[in-house]
Amino acid sequence: MSCLGLFQAFSMAQTEMEYRVELFNKLAQTCFKKCVDNRYKEAELNMGENSCIDRCVSKYWQVNGIVGQLLSAGKPPM
Repeated sequence: MSCLGLFQAFSMAQTEMEYRVELFNKLAQTCFKKCVDNRYKEAELNMGENSCIDRCVSKYWQVNGIVGQLLSAGKPPM
């Protein structure tokens, strides 16, 4: 592989990593804001918060997968 090819591969990998970190951070912020009571009554998450976070993360990944499929098919997201 040429130097240019290596540079392009590294650049693509770096962009992918940055995207995944940003996606994870947005997921964490969104689900935390939606599901966790900001008064922190307990040190641990309660059952309702755990359930909400589980559903939130599941839906977030599901939507991310749908958008990814639409983009790879060349269709605009809904």
